[in-house]
Amino acid sequence: MVTRRAVVTGASSGIGAATAQILRRRGWDVVAVARRADRLAALEHDTGAVAYAADLTRDADVAALTEWLADSGPVHALVHVAGGARGADRVEDGALADWRWMYDVNVLSAQRLVVALLPLLRAAALEDGHADTLFVTSTAAQLAYPGGGGYNAAKAAESMLARALRLELNGEPIRVVEVAPGMVRTEEFALNRLGGDASAADAVYEGVAEPLTADDVADVIGYALDAPGHVNLDLVTMRPVAQSAQHLLARGPLRPRIGEQPA
Repeated sequence: MVTRRAVVTGASSGIGAATAQILRRRGWDVVAVARRADRLAALEHDTGAVAYAADLTRDADVAALTEWLADSGPVHALVHVAGGARGADRVEDGALADWRWMYDVNVLSAQRLVVALLPLLRAAALEDGHADTLFVTSTAAQLAYPGGGGYNAAKAAESMLARALRLELNGEPIRVVEVAPGMVRTEEFALNRLGGDASAADAVYEGVAEPLTADDVADVIGYALDAPGHVNLDLVTMRPVAQSAQHLLARGPLRPRIGEQPA
């Protein structure tokens, strides 16, 4: 059995950190990549993942990461979790700086990594049979909503990147997987999006029965990567049961309607 190695971005918190932890439990070697070296050091200590601090919006950082990876071993999987949202403004009120940041961290960072790591993934596939790219997008890529224009646009662009890449890699044993979560309650996503307003961030999840957790998404990522090499999960859309669609969210306890008409 070959010990496979995955590069997991956004690994300092949330879904990225949970993915690094779950892949380690599944027997993968993991390179955990994020900007915050202190958080990565704690993850390294707890899980045995190898920490690598880098800002994926900087070409120089991606080049240095790629050189280090090439010198330190094979790369069997790129798991791109890094991304995020800023602001909940209408399109006409949105700050251009926020839109530019969202496009850079969600889309351009993904493209930088594909360009840089695809040669390493091809080498691993040649040696071991197949390799993987996996992109964590969002249900925001699938349906627009008021106040989400910038994030909708960025995640839709990242989704299209993954879909185009899958077509371009046809004939090569390199899988391209997209995981699109709906509402996931993590420590930072809504807080960062809403400018650090803890009350506003808490209100996003108020009354929602069991939003997804970072571990829920990481479990799906682990399954996708450990599926037989000839099986590709093109797109996995996952939501909490309380969220039937991006715009349809139940608040309050979930219960069967017996003898009742839907509201």
